[in-house]
Amino acid sequence: MELRPLLAIFAKNLEAASMIKNIIFDFGGVLTTIDTSQALARFRRLGVENPEEYINSYCQKGPFYELENGDITADEFCRKVGVICGRDITFDEAKDAWLGFLVEIHTEWLEYLQTLRGKYHLGVLSNTNPFIQSWALTKEFTPTGKSLADYFDSLYFSYRMHCSKPSSEIYLKMLATGNMAAGETLFVDDSVKNIQAAEEVGIKTLLVENGQDWRRALEEALKKG
Repeated sequence: MELRPLLAIFAKNLEAASMIKNIIFDFGGVLTTIDTSQALARFRRLGVENPEEYINSYCQKGPFYELENGDITADEFCRKVGVICGRDITFDEAKDAWLGFLVEIHTEWLEYLQTLRGKYHLGVLSNTNPFIQSWALTKEFTPTGKSLADYFDSLYFSYRMHCSKPSSEIYLKMLATGNMAAGETLFVDDSVKNIQAAEEVGIKTLLVENGQDWRRALEEALKKG
């Protein structure tokens, strides 16, 4: 999508009413607890000597960034990481390494969201990749056999949108695609940079800590409107 139409949408959103109609959640760190050290350890075992050069909690570099930004496919990622490792890397090996980020899925928080559906449009906006979502979008995601998609009305993934947080482009694309007004949208994330970027385009925000139970804070934010 070109920048000019996005800016027009942004200007329109600034005039929108303040009542919250949409709640958008980050995935890792909000719906799940993440542990970057585990992911680093798994990529080291895979053969990446210095994975910290490519990976951190909120954004990636090199082929890791290219994957999350949708610039390369999962197969291309395996080939590029294979060059770094000096051997062939399979999809399942890369998937296992990426899943090292996720140490706990808070199913009780996901079930809580069902009390909000119907009252609000619920969505996910995440810097993520096809390896993680090949698990999250299946019944293996929770012990109850529900996938991530079962809990939300909309899913906005960086690798599908070809842009990443904290770029303003991904927020504007999300608003345009979902026909959402920024002033009617609350975004929940554990990254200060991502929160600031959302606020710059007029989205209301709630900053939480990785693994924090945010349910009470969310209720308070919804009361304030």
